[in-house]
Amino acid sequence: MLVAHTNAGGPSGMGSSLPASDPSWKEIVKPVDPFLDGVSRRLAVEVDAFDPAVAGFVAYALTNQGKQLRSALVALCGGVFGAAGESHVTVAVIIEMVHLATLVHDDITDDAVMRRRQPTLTAQWGPTISVLTGDCLFANALRLASGFPTTAICRAVAEATQEVCTGEIIQTRLAGNLELTRDEYFKILRMKTGELFALSCQLGGQVAGATLEQQAALRQFGLDLGIAYQIYDDCLDLFSTEAMTGKSLGADLAHGKLTLPVIVALERAGGSDRASLSRWIQEWAPDHMAGLLEILDRYRALEESLRTIQHYVNSARKELGGLPANPSRDALGLMAGFLVRETAQLAGCPQ
Repeated sequence: MLVAHTNAGGPSGMGSSLPASDPSWKEIVKPVDPFLDGVSRRLAVEVDAFDPAVAGFVAYALTNQGKQLRSALVALCGGVFGAAGESHVTVAVIIEMVHLATLVHDDITDDAVMRRRQPTLTAQWGPTISVLTGDCLFANALRLASGFPTTAICRAVAEATQEVCTGEIIQTRLAGNLELTRDEYFKILRMKTGELFALSCQLGGQVAGATLEQQAALRQFGLDLGIAYQIYDDCLDLFSTEAMTGKSLGADLAHGKLTLPVIVALERAGGSDRASLSRWIQEWAPDHMAGLLEILDRYRALEESLRTIQHYVNSARKELGGLPANPSRDALGLMAGFLVRETAQLAGCPQ
């Protein structure tokens, strides 16, 4: 899985050296490790600013920061136009809070018990505390965004938050729909995952002084990368191992969420294979996984998903062409390439 590792201390700017071809994820994000540490420290400060009755729940939610992908994108996109400074840290904190708020709410709607190897907020304290904690995170993100001298950043954060929540509603209403099309699936991905990736890239450039044209290119890069990343994450839920993901496989199907590999199989299968897929989707159980993987392999669903990821990665990389050439831009390209390699390696995962 993609995991961002951080080092303690250091300035928030980005260094100038990058590893050779095919670097690991740790090597790609190493230049922005100090920036990510700064984001973590700032998040801790924000926790202390909450009322003591709430701070504990917020702190628990923030322990699940995970990969800090969006923060890394803020730093790298800012670094394309100079050094990522304190304003970029604030932007990253805002986006992390919005993202974590959506995860808290997702865990409620999915009745999720575990996330990243620890009990979810709702498993610990119930849905009422969880939904209100998520609301507090949303509200604090907008409060921080309102502190910028321009209203454009606050407006962008609010619009992105609305987009993410709308995507969640659409996905919920289409749960279990065997006729879900690729266009509908990609729309959900653009709204739920792509939007915050796009916001991270756009604001990273905007705060650093990028032109409107450059901001648009960064936004499209983030949107394409976010879609590619979510397809990869959807593939993990089917083709990875529980040791890698830290959770039971098939979680998406357990909640009626059709992902690209399953959509591909439904498009191509007929007869008994389609009947089996339909039955398993409507009444998912973990012991269906072996049969599902056989059908997905028969119709080359993973290969088709990899081709689709490659398409979006190629599209994302094209957006970088008109930006200043420097190590930050190179790192963005390496990040996209790493995603393709990780997906390809799923074909070798033991089942």
